[in-house]
Amino acid sequence: MSVTELLRPRTSVDLTKRPRRLRSSAALRALVRENEVRIASLVQPIFVAGERQPKGEIASMPGIHRFSVEGAVAEARELRALGLSAVLLFGVPDFKDAVASSNHDPLGIVQRTIRALKRDLPEMLVIADLCNCEYTDHGHCGILDERGDVDNDATLELLGRTALSYAEAGVDVIAPSDMMDGRVAYLRKTLDASGYTSIPIMSYAAKFASAFYGPFRDAADSTPQFGDRRSYQMDPPNAREAVREALLDIEEGADVVMVKPALAFMDLIRAVREVSSVPVACYNVSGEYSMVKAAALNGWIDEDRIVDEMLVGFVRAGADIIITYFAKSFAERKHRSSTTPR
Repeated sequence: MSVTELLRPRTSVDLTKRPRRLRSSAALRALVRENEVRIASLVQPIFVAGERQPKGEIASMPGIHRFSVEGAVAEARELRALGLSAVLLFGVPDFKDAVASSNHDPLGIVQRTIRALKRDLPEMLVIADLCNCEYTDHGHCGILDERGDVDNDATLELLGRTALSYAEAGVDVIAPSDMMDGRVAYLRKTLDASGYTSIPIMSYAAKFASAFYGPFRDAADSTPQFGDRRSYQMDPPNAREAVREALLDIEEGADVVMVKPALAFMDLIRAVREVSSVPVACYNVSGEYSMVKAAALNGWIDEDRIVDEMLVGFVRAGADIIITYFAKSFAERKHRSSTTPR
């Protein structure tokens, strides 16, 4: 008796049901593919540094750079040529103090970058992250009270002033990431009262106090000088609270709600998607990026395939918008494959 005969099933099995039929070729797999990562849904973060701040590649984030204003415009021009249509700006200012005064300076680093981008690339969607941690000398996301805690309500006023300065510079979307209670309602009221009723708010609704942010803090020079951010960013084990935060922000007027980080919180992307009446974003953060890059540089993984699996996983979980440091490299690969002769 042959090996084949020995291994043939002895029991009655219905082998008319063969899902492998639809996996037999690349063309078939593409034909029945359920989810796809759209370049138009990706957002590339950009770090813009003041005149006295160092520029160039960030050591803990290979391939990601700090730019001057002019460099940020040049980078955005490359992104636009690849089909990407949105950037998320982070500023690294020359001056810091206890009350983040350079954050709402009309001539601040983000404000100048917004103006330059909208002048040279009016079709590029410019999203400005709205927080204070890069601008305070203590590294926390708001104004401190006499006990050294972040004063929620005093910080709202500061966020409002900064949001208006971004709006006046021509920003397309404001993205508050501070996690202060009530900030979406405060920002919506502030913007509307000044005539900026058409500027959407993309809220970091469920932003967790995560260890995945380490490389970002190198890039943005935003490490807290004492303590941590656990009194205002969310506790990672909490899922119901994340849904509650998202629903509160929608009620307050958020046009988009975000889950951050993305990779370890895909269940919450799904949970928020199921209850949300607005688009859902996720942020594939710096630590997730750097882990993939480090493993790829060591030859332990195939970076392109890992990135493809991560991004489509976010889509499958329910993300409409993906903020990722891989946006440019992903778009470059798609551009190459579309222009390669067949």
